[in-house]
Amino acid sequence: MSTDTHAAQIAGLDALEIAEKRRGALAGRLWARVWPITLAVGIVLAIWQGVVWAGFWEPWVFAGPSEVFPVLFERLGTGEFWQAVGVTMRRAVTGFAAAMLIGLIVGALVSRVKVLRAAFGSLITGLQTMPSIAWFPLAILLFKLSESAITFVVILGAAPSIANGLITGVDYTPPLLLRAGHVLGFRRIQLYWHVILPASLPSFLAGLKQGWAFAWRSLMAGEIVVIIANQPSLGEQLHYARELADSAGLLATMIVVLMIGIVIDLLFEAGDNALRRRWGLRADLR
Repeated sequence: MSTDTHAAQIAGLDALEIAEKRRGALAGRLWARVWPITLAVGIVLAIWQGVVWAGFWEPWVFAGPSEVFPVLFERLGTGEFWQAVGVTMRRAVTGFAAAMLIGLIVGALVSRVKVLRAAFGSLITGLQTMPSIAWFPLAILLFKLSESAITFVVILGAAPSIANGLITGVDYTPPLLLRAGHVLGFRRIQLYWHVILPASLPSFLAGLKQGWAFAWRSLMAGEIVVIIANQPSLGEQLHYARELADSAGLLATMIVVLMIGIVIDLLFEAGDNALRRRWGLRADLR
């Protein structure tokens, strides 16, 4: 057997061993991620069923898992349900995208202009603490019962958090990086784009995540308050389930809302892990 053939065989065996280790590591990470979620779901279901068995409320007021999940699975097979999910997600993405753009512009200006910081810094924080439901009387006066009223409240719910995330990131940019940027000849926009914004990404990403949470809560409140004809949505389903005392349908829709929120949170977590890996931090320790 030639030396080259022997080396090729050894390389092949090494590749198989590495691939096997990678599969084992992937399976281990997947199991480490799945079993806590499975345990949490089991605990919640046990508590839920225990409350039902305790009889604090009538079954038509607070349905149990055995009544809710058949309704949920039935809805998953209907076109009307997926149309409602599509309408809700379209509103969420549109409102959040507008809030992200506004928050980015406002945060960039306020973080770098002292006069604007003094004038609007506290106002942004005040807007962030405003309950989203408090904006709906004004939104309905301005835009009537329309998509614009919902979008208006979603933007006001999310944009301040996004702006504050960017402002915080800029405030904590190390001065050493700013001096290095000046040495490289960066000024104003170049300094912001190449130095400040990358250094602010962790805080900005946290602001985006918090902004999405506020946007999602504002959207659900808006869809319950603002019912638009021929526009089925998850909020509308919550509204009519309450009106009809349909506890199983109400809880089934709430589970869908919760699952969408969890999926979006996982997407943000994936982005945060990617950022950590790019910066040389160990995302697997989270």
